[in-house]
Amino acid sequence: MRSIRRQLLSALLGTFVFAAAFLGFSAPASAHDAAESSSPAQGATLEAPPEKVSVTFNKNPLGIGAQFSVQDSAGAEWADGAVEIVDNVASQKLKAGAPAGAYTVAWRVVSSDSHPIEGTFGFTATAAAAGASSSAVSTGGAGAGPTASAGVPGMGTAQPGITAAPEPAVDASEPFPWSLVIFAAVALGLLVTIGLLAKRRLTAGSDDEVTEEP
Repeated sequence: MRSIRRQLLSALLGTFVFAAAFLGFSAPASAHDAAESSSPAQGATLEAPPEKVSVTFNKNPLGIGAQFSVQDSAGAEWADGAVEIVDNVASQKLKAGAPAGAYTVAWRVVSSDSHPIEGTFGFTATAAAAGASSSAVSTGGAGAGPTASAGVPGMGTAQPGITAAPEPAVDASEPFPWSLVIFAAVALGLLVTIGLLAKRRLTAGSDDEVTEEP
């Protein structure tokens, strides 16, 4: 009886130790980089198009492969020059003379763990930026500025700067840790199996004791 109980306790202890170790190693690995906020904030309404747009991340992205696309409602591209990364903030300047209307910003960076992450957000300008021509305000045709087919600028050189206060989070979420769920299910199955085996051994041991009685 004592031997069976010792085996059961040892098996349970080993399972819990393994579970703790697995969770300790898996939790950091599953915590990928993510966007925390954008400027302008998602759905914001501005008096005029901003001079630049930016995304703030929970960790510093790598200085390679960063891309921003800033398009108006006509599909014209207004991103100007290279992406700038300062600490955990990636910024993209806009061309002068952007028209009033809705804008869609699509971004893509390489996170600190070398995984590409991307997202989008939008904002609206109620008036055109200073220097906007009438043709740029009304259409996206000839003379209206850059076209939608313009290439998205690449990575630039980081420069020292000051980061603005965080705004409401952009729509980017951490991936669900399915590995932890699978492990929990396996661990539960092991515990149930060990319990059933221990119960059978205890029952068999009791039967043996009854049989040996004079």
